[in-house]
Amino acid sequence: MQAEREEFLVLLSKNIFTAAEGKPLDGFLVVKGNRICAVGPRSKAESWVKQAKRVIDVGKRVVTPGFVDNHTFFSGYVLRSIGVDFTGIRSDVEGIAAIKEYRKTRPADKPVFGHCWEAEGFQYSGEDLLSKEFPDLPVVIFTFDRDTCWMNQAARDKYGFTPEECYAEKLYRMMPEYLTEEGIEQKYLDYIQMLNERGVTTIKEMSFDTYYGFTDVMERLEKDDRLNMRVAFMSQPVGEGINIAYGEAMREKFKGDFVRFEGFNRMTDRGIARFLGELIEPYASKPDTTCLVPVEWELIEKETLEADRHGFRFSLHCQGDGAVRHTVDLYEKCEKVNGRLKNRHAITDLEYTHPADLERMGRLGVIAEVYPQIQSLDKKQDIMDMIETQLGGDRGKNYWNRRKMWDSGVCVTCGTDLPLLIPDIPESIYCAVGGYFKDGESFNRQNMLTVTELLTAWTRNGQYNCYNEDRLGTLEAGKLADIAVLDADVFHTPVEKLRDVKVCLTISDGRIVHNTLR
Repeated sequence: MQAEREEFLVLLSKNIFTAAEGKPLDGFLVVKGNRICAVGPRSKAESWVKQAKRVIDVGKRVVTPGFVDNHTFFSGYVLRSIGVDFTGIRSDVEGIAAIKEYRKTRPADKPVFGHCWEAEGFQYSGEDLLSKEFPDLPVVIFTFDRDTCWMNQAARDKYGFTPEECYAEKLYRMMPEYLTEEGIEQKYLDYIQMLNERGVTTIKEMSFDTYYGFTDVMERLEKDDRLNMRVAFMSQPVGEGINIAYGEAMREKFKGDFVRFEGFNRMTDRGIARFLGELIEPYASKPDTTCLVPVEWELIEKETLEADRHGFRFSLHCQGDGAVRHTVDLYEKCEKVNGRLKNRHAITDLEYTHPADLERMGRLGVIAEVYPQIQSLDKKQDIMDMIETQLGGDRGKNYWNRRKMWDSGVCVTCGTDLPLLIPDIPESIYCAVGGYFKDGESFNRQNMLTVTELLTAWTRNGQYNCYNEDRLGTLEAGKLADIAVLDADVFHTPVEKLRDVKVCLTISDGRIVHNTLR
């Protein structure tokens, strides 16, 4: 059941980060219904407190606008929970038995999906028992992180991917089936609740092609006032080329406060570690190579310019400095107003960049969508070894250069590539302010942001990225009441101690949707 919107709530804090000003305020914030109606210094709080139906004093905890994750994939996240649960199943014989038991609960012709397969140490009794037991019914069981899967020949034939290549863009033929599974609506609500618990109140969600019927779920939830998340969704063409007619239909269909269609998304290059990132200068370990697999620049340019002509924005995912340069060159061809992009085109990831292109991004108005938690996945030495092998010399100084982005006037925003990462704003401070890896070692401290800048990227800048700056992103009177509270003073706590900080209160559209302060 949905919580009621607050009739008259006053929040008191010694650290209200409005995102409209740099320094936190010792003061109060008033919520009535779904709006913020007043924000001010503590000296002016008394009259509001006397009128309030509810007062929450959070002490030194930091009150901020709700956070925005600008790069998420529900279609990938849900694969962690769909179908049969393989937790603890250690052999193909046990797996077949679990699948047969699960099939008793569903129509006989329905394909079988599953999650939490543990590939390492899995025992096989014979050659491809899964295909022998189910010769005509597609069966796909994913590991928790979707890095591989156990699948039969029927699934390979129908869906066109393999256990060696089961990343998101390869799964689009499966999506019409699992995104319309019974119970998918509740899984989406669970996904939203998980994000709310992390203070996230807006996402820019990547869908594939026409989202294969899932827009009906979003439409129904918004109509029933059951969404606690504002969703700006994009279409990533994978099974077909860019579909402008679909984009125009979605733009017309979704005009409410919670769901809107924003434009299109595409990959360009891929990982530098595998020679798939496009570089300006060749790889140190492959002097004749700047990118092992050529990027489809002709197609990408055609689609980007077509989207731009129709008033849609494009996000292009780039890891290498060559791909970033190529993308800025492309965006230079898009429509401009006073020298800056008319449509808010973005570059996602920006792992390795050339400073000159970051300056061009700032002048042109290209938005950066960075992954501030990305260092949490690795140990420092592993990344240092990769950079030395692949790039060499002093080229590593341009890795994760958010400092140069910010100083060049780029609108820096945050994403997670969820489910690659799950949003954790304190951890992002640990990584993107402190420069720390998961082993506590730091790197390129000169390229990092301040706490204030990073929180601005998660809030005000994130809402600008979603065209929401007039109604969200700062704690100001008249703005919609999307609010998060961190359970520590992140401005004055040493960065290396922030990984254990959590979100203790989240308000979405005036409703308290997460609260551990009780």
